Amino acid sequence: MTINLALAPLVALIAGILILVVPRLLNYIVAIYLILIGLIGVFGGGNFNLR
Repeated sequence: MTINLALAPLVALIAGILILVVPRLLNYIVAIYLILIGLIGVFGGGNFNLR
């Protein structure tokens, strides 16, 4: 039995739970998410070779 977890849905789930628990975190969570997506877009984040 293999379990495959994608990173984006897991981050979205954690962010959603945090926003429900502490609504004041919404601004910070959205800002960090946008910064990370922007950095991945600028520097390219799809080619991770660990060999």
